Amino acid sequence: MTEKEKMLAGALYDPGDEELAGDSNRAQLFAHRYNQTTVENRGLRRELLEACLGSFGTRSVIRPPFFIDYGYNLFIGDGVFLNYGCVLLDVCAIRIGDKTQIGPGVQIYAADHPRDAASRDKGLECGRPVVIGRNVWIGGHAIILPGVTIGDDAIVGAGSVVTRDVPVGTTVTGNPAKPC
Repeated sequence: MTEKEKMLAGALYDPGDEELAGDSNRAQLFAHRYNQTTVENRGLRRELLEACLGSFGTRSVIRPPFFIDYGYNLFIGDGVFLNYGCVLLDVCAIRIGDKTQIGPGVQIYAADHPRDAASRDKGLECGRPVVIGRNVWIGGHAIILPGVTIGDDAIVGAGSVVTRDVPVGTTVTGNPAKPC
């Protein structure tokens, strides 16, 4: 397997691989260009997002600044809203369902690191996909950790750190986030 194939599969991979470095550089150039736009550049914003992301739904909006690892692992449904300053580390798939609203400064991590010191010492990384359902509301500055699934109609309180799956229709708050 190539390092990119390993990354996409959630296996240990070398993030310094030449192909991945090129992909990351393209994503950084996208983010720089996207983050220079203003509301008057709506058409350009959509064009840039559709070219970089895995998918970008109709009536969806991402307010800059917006930061990503690769872009092609982001799948954003219809009518999704991401407020200012979101960070999505997409070494594996991040899927965001229709009509989900995400507050400012939210961080969603598919990127992870091995738990054993020897693998970390070799510079290896890994990832686990994140799935966010339909009609979810994620409050500002929440953090969603690798491998988490958030069910449809759930609410994540502002500043929460989501370490485990959130069932459908459940509201969670705190660090670590727990049902309230």
